[in-house]
Amino acid sequence: MAVLLAASACSAYAAAPVDKIQAMLARPPVLCGRFDQSKQLVGIKKPLLSNGRFCVVNGKGVLWRTLQPFPNTLRLKRDEIVQMQGDRVAMRMDAKQEPVVKMINGVLFSLLAGDLSQLETLFELDGSVTGNSWNVALKARQPALAKAIGTLVLTGGAYVKTVTINEASGDRTEISFSGLQSGSSAMTAEEGAALE
Repeated sequence: MAVLLAASACSAYAAAPVDKIQAMLARPPVLCGRFDQSKQLVGIKKPLLSNGRFCVVNGKGVLWRTLQPFPNTLRLKRDEIVQMQGDRVAMRMDAKQEPVVKMINGVLFSLLAGDLSQLETLFELDGSVTGNSWNVALKARQPALAKAIGTLVLTGGAYVKTVTINEASGDRTEISFSGLQSGSSAMTAEEGAALE
């Protein structure tokens, strides 16, 4: 009986942070802002730094536009990932034919949209809430996803503030978000057209 009570107490404790965090997160139809990314590769001393703008449009997709060190645009939709260099399509991956791409796409959507309930189907979540802030560590449930993404740590409040990705290879990526804007005026006409 004591074991059952302890087990149910643990389940309630484990589920509580996700529910609390979901309640804290604002999920506007359109969210845009700046990202700063630092990627530390194994065997290389200096991290690779980049920055740019991103937009998440509910039901449409994610636009990830790197501005520095060189322009590059990544467009994520539910069924494909397209990498653009200028107006040229540099790479297109069909999520229907690539199960791992579909999985990664789903993770990126959920991450940027702060949809932890969706992430819970793919990761074991461990997190805590302190005041108006929260943090969550995610460990992939499936070996293919663990190999492709590794483990993730998210922090945030009303929005996701930072994402740290520890890849299986040992590479580490840290992304921070700032200057967040929501609503129809958050996105430029050019960005809107890129997601059509």
